[in-house]
Amino acid sequence: MGIHTFFTSLNDLERIIRAPGRFKFEEHNVAAHSWKVSQYAMFFATIEERSGKEIDWKSLYEKTINHDFAEVFIGDIKTPVKHSSPELKEMIARVEEGMMEKFILREIPEEFQATFFDRMKEGKDETTEGRLLELADKLDQFYESFAELKRGNADPEFVKMYRIALTKLLHIPLEASVSYFKEVLLDDVISEETVIDVREITRQVLQE
Repeated sequence: MGIHTFFTSLNDLERIIRAPGRFKFEEHNVAAHSWKVSQYAMFFATIEERSGKEIDWKSLYEKTINHDFAEVFIGDIKTPVKHSSPELKEMIARVEEGMMEKFILREIPEEFQATFFDRMKEGKDETTEGRLLELADKLDQFYESFAELKRGNADPEFVKMYRIALTKLLHIPLEASVSYFKEVLLDDVISEETVIDVREITRQVLQE
């Protein structure tokens, strides 16, 4: 069916719910997540550009918009599960890559396949754009878990998600972005009134 199949599969991303199997005050789907990630990355790329970094904007948008398309095939795997061991994370990545490759060869017209292979490959790498994708992806996990804690969702999974995301954000090698996150955004986050003590959780992570 060619590119038509690719276009219709985008609808499937709207039906894949993030952090499945947990009670949530707010449900989030993979399609919305990808759009938010592109917005976060656009902002922090601006921060990096103002600090003197050169940004490949085309690469940045392609990486962020497409980074979770492979979840069409395997769904959203919970962060604590995915990161429970390096071996499991690598196995999941290989499965995603294999299924993505088969999809491109089967559904994408031959004249566009090379372009799709480039756009759909793993975007998190050591380039500035790859690191911005990693930051933006973790920032959405951070905000999704924060929204649950703020409203009093006592599921320990969201405390774990918050801690994992915050720890990762603080160690991404993008000095200007991490500084802005820590000194501006994080200060705004902990100044909000929350049912669960996010300020204390944040303090613990910062001291680790």
